[in-house]
Amino acid sequence: MANIHPSAIIEDGAILGEGVRIGPFCTVGAGVNLADGVVLDSHVVIAGKTTIGPNCRVFPFAALGTAPQDTKYSGEPSELILGANNIIREHVTMHPGTAGGKLVTRVGNNCLIMVGAHVAHDCLIGDHVILVNNVGLGGHVEVQDHAILGAMSGVHQFVRIGRHAMIGGKSAVESDVIPYGSVLGNRAYLSGLNIIGLKRRGFGREEIHGLRAAYRLLFAQEGTMQERLVDVATMFADHEQVMEIVAFIQADSSRALCQPKLDRAA
Repeated sequence: MANIHPSAIIEDGAILGEGVRIGPFCTVGAGVNLADGVVLDSHVVIAGKTTIGPNCRVFPFAALGTAPQDTKYSGEPSELILGANNIIREHVTMHPGTAGGKLVTRVGNNCLIMVGAHVAHDCLIGDHVILVNNVGLGGHVEVQDHAILGAMSGVHQFVRIGRHAMIGGKSAVESDVIPYGSVLGNRAYLSGLNIIGLKRRGFGREEIHGLRAAYRLLFAQEGTMQERLVDVATMFADHEQVMEIVAFIQADSSRALCQPKLDRAA
């Protein structure tokens, strides 16, 4: 049975799983599905066609599933889907998708979305992602598994952030960030690999050594990016993490690739 505070408003049609707890002055819309163990602390608004997975906790004054901030949005049926075990802190906003995307905004499992962060329409967020306080994601942004975005950083629409990437605080990211990369600045540039994050997550010495060697070659000043990409793909064909970077760069994207400053390329 759900535990619902008397001051909460639960519209007819909302689906509540076992052990759901809804605190004072929360509003849950008719199209909302809260899985087992979800906790809404107080003053939380969950609207639209929004699904929140098991054991998520939403802190006060978060607003999830309200209409996208897109002037082209005309009420088309779209979704916001959150996976399991996510922590959504105070004043976070997340919007559903639009017809200009795939009609869905999706957040994976085990994510920490800190105070005041914004996830715009049609974003795709992987597992174990951390958005620190006041991070802003534009529409159609993809953030892959284990990426960390520092406080007050902003990401331009359609940008991709690769797995295990680290975005420094107050960075303005307008270009794709390679997996395992570390970027910072306004406008953000690639400052190297996220070595600290790789070590914390158990990557071995040989894996990190290969990534470093491939990075130096890939972002050297000699030749073109395409030529260097071919060289890296040939030399590191058996290195899983390097080939992940190669595939990321080769994938279709509407944004340029975030690169080092010229004096840092080597």
